[in-house]
Amino acid sequence: MVNGTAAPIRTAVVGFGISGKVFHAPLIEADPNYSLDIIVTADPARAAEAARLYPQARTVPTPEAMFALAPDLDLVILGTPPHTHFDLAATAIAHGLHVVVDKPFVPTSPQGAELIALASDAGVQLTVFQNRRWDADFLTLQKLVRDGALGEVRTFESRFEWWRPEGFGNWRDSASLAQGGGILHDLGAHLIDQAIQLFGPVETSYGETANHSPALEGADTEAFVSLLHESGVRTRLWMNGMAAQVGPRFHVLGSTAGYTKWGLDSQEPALAAGMTPSDPKYGVDPQESWGLLGVDGATAPVPAERGAYPRFYTELAAALRGEGPLPVDPADPLQVLKIIEGIHALA
Repeated sequence: MVNGTAAPIRTAVVGFGISGKVFHAPLIEADPNYSLDIIVTADPARAAEAARLYPQARTVPTPEAMFALAPDLDLVILGTPPHTHFDLAATAIAHGLHVVVDKPFVPTSPQGAELIALASDAGVQLTVFQNRRWDADFLTLQKLVRDGALGEVRTFESRFEWWRPEGFGNWRDSASLAQGGGILHDLGAHLIDQAIQLFGPVETSYGETANHSPALEGADTEAFVSLLHESGVRTRLWMNGMAAQVGPRFHVLGSTAGYTKWGLDSQEPALAAGMTPSDPKYGVDPQESWGLLGVDGATAPVPAERGAYPRFYTELAAALRGEGPLPVDPADPLQVLKIIEGIHALA
């Protein structure tokens, strides 16, 4: 295995849709700590694309074919729909492999708790790809809060909104609530996680959900969440894939200043367009998208921190070699999942 050696971490990416193709494979390929050895996809067109982009990797059609090669692997990355995560992660753990699970972590918190226990008992590392902790705008806001630039923060508003009435073109358009579907499971996993990273544990939570797509079997296409943190900060979160007009990405009010930011982080579209993390322009937000800090009549743009999705895998490599903590403690997304379940129970 990996511990105690600087040999490349032998990696398999399961799934070559948006998650595997846009996020995981490019980040692994760009990081010298890893080798991309196996890509799993049953789709012939995706398999051909994987072979073209990563000729050094072996493409196999099923997870079973990958697990047959487990002695040649150290790490498995699950970029598959959430209802598959538990079984695939549990099987990987049983093979002695470290695991990265895409978010949503798993459909239910008991499944998440069981995976954490299984990984602990097996002596392997389990983490969740909460990549939005490394968005440029989130890193910028995190620094402003840490530096006290807003005074005492009182309210935090955060949105992920798109205008996609035709749907997302993937599992999100058909997954039921029991399968981990719905926008609260999907985007809520990011927004709630970001809020907790900024302002600490949640004391009470409340939410509203709506379903505007009959095909989704009760899974929500729009959601609102209100969190009261133990620190006293009130968080309000919106998620909507059918927003004809979107609101600000962040709107934060403190005792001395506010901060408002429009537009989403640029890393996902950059990766989707083929930009590599080594490109000098990667993760750099243009000045016209910088957020504004201050009070009405006296605001100024705040230079954005550089987006840093690659940091997830840099920190993971250190953790696998016993040189630091995991980039995301799986207990964090488990807590987020419990909040989401509480909201669904009352919505």
